[in-house]
This record gives sequence, structure tokens and C-alpha cells, in this order.
Amino acid sequence: MTTDIQSSVTIDRNRLLAFDLETTGPDPRTAHVVTSALLAVDGARKQDQSWLADPGIEIPAGATEVHGITTEHARANGRPHAEVIAETVEGIRAGWREGRALVVFNASFDLTILRRWDPSFEVTGPVVDPFVIDRAADPYRKGKRTLGAVCEFHGVRLEDAHEASADALAAARLAWKFLGNLPDLAAADWREVNAQQARWHEARQRDFAQYLERTGKDASGVNTAWPVAAI
Repeated sequence: MTTDIQSSVTIDRNRLLAFDLETTGPDPRTAHVVTSALLAVDGARKQDQSWLADPGIEIPAGATEVHGITTEHARANGRPHAEVIAETVEGIRAGWREGRALVVFNASFDLTILRRWDPSFEVTGPVVDPFVIDRAADPYRKGKRTLGAVCEFHGVRLEDAHEASADALAAARLAWKFLGNLPDLAAADWREVNAQQARWHEARQRDFAQYLERTGKDASGVNTAWPVAAI
């Protein structure tokens, strides 16, 4: 057992560590980090830590349109990519040691990127993924399940979308609300909370793969693993 492993059993929704990345692209198997944010939440008190990275590659125009950061800006002002990854991973480990739950919207994207760049990264504490929980709680709702759409549906504020710190804060607000509305989940051992979300994610993704196959589309890229995809 390592010192990274969370010691507390249940999740305190008033002590969270929200996490978000903005990247060079939508595929965690190839994406480089552009910005990273960790937001420690203690009730109404918040402490933000954020990084701008030089990803070491050109930032595609499509990615810049999403988060607003150009290759030139990242090269001139960003920290080395490896340092940003290392400090982000250490920040997450510190949060788990402090007894916090890590909140990540669509965790299998962001955490897979961390694992890809730092193979030593392991999930040793609670992860709360509002994307997975929302799909499981309301599977038949029509419409998008982006962070913005989920926040709008649940009446949660999202300011400055696709800015990593703002997205992390919105995810924390969703997690706080969901954990309050799902007392059985909040009261469970965090290991079971993680396992339940993994089951929800796998079931939903398998349904999606079957849909693709029925419509003659390639389902080989569908990820069923959570919170870190197999890469």
C-alpha cells in the first residue's frame, strides 16, 4: 500500500478537488496538454492551481477555437509539458492524501491523458464523474451531454466554458449537487462509488457500441474502461 491511497471511506461533498484539462485534440491517445487546473473546494472556500503548458507540438486551429490558446502563446508563456504533467499528478495525489474526492467531468478522457504521459499514475482515491452519473441517473434524456449542456439542464453555473479552471469549478458544482441528490452513493465506500461508476460507464458504452454495429459503423474505438481507458 502506498501513501497515495485515500484513507477515509466515504466522500465528503464539501471537500473536493476538481480537475480539468484543455488539450491539443479530442483523442486521449494522441492529445497533449495545453492547460491544467486543480481546484480545491472546502465548502464556500476555493483554492485554484493552474498551469499553461508548451505541448511540444503545434496546437491545431480547431483546438485553439475551443480554448483560445495558440501555439505561439503556449511556446512563449507555457511551462515544459512534462513538468505540468508531473505537478498535476502530484497535486491529485496530494488531494487524495488529504481525503478529497477528485471531480472530473468525463474522467476517462482527462485521466487517460495523465496515465499516457505518466505511466506511474494510478487511481488510489475517489473519483466523481458528473458525466457518468448524469447519464446513469437520466439515461433517456435527449440532447447533448457536454459539460455546458449538463450544467444548463441542472441549473449549475458555468462561466467561461473551455477555460480549465472554470470547467473544473462547474464540474465541482455538479458533483456537489449530484452527491446531495444521491445519498446512497455519497454514503458508500469510495471504492464502491468508483466501481459503480465503472459499471455504469461500461454498460452505456457497450450499448453505444452495439448501436454503431447495428448501423454498420465501426465500434472498435469505443472505450468501455473507466476512469482510465486502456491505451
